[in-house]
Order: sequence, then structure tokens, then C-alpha cells
Amino acid sequence: MTRGIFSGRLLGLLDVFGSAVSAASATRNHRQPDIRDLKRLGIDPDRFREINRF
Repeated sequence: MTRGIFSGRLLGLLDVFGSAVSAASATRNHRQPDIRDLKRLGIDPDRFREINRF
């Protein structure tokens, strides 16, 4: 059972890491990140849209 818990946590960590990479890439290319990625990272999508870019 510990193997299942470990693999589940590892997959969850990789999922969050993938969302961070995806959101950073979209931001770098001046695009809106996917709403699911922002929510997975704990970022409110509506507040993210309010960020002013200079």
C-alpha cells in the first residue's frame, strides 16, 4: 500500500510541476495560461487577468 501512496504523491507533484511549466511558458509568450493550470497552482484566474504588464 505504501507503494501506491508514494506513486500517487509523485504523480501529484509532477502534475503541479507540469502546470507551473505550462503557466510560465504561456506567460513568457504573452498568452493567458490555462485556467486549470492556474487553479492547480492556487492562483485565482480572475485576479491573474488583472495583472498589468509594462
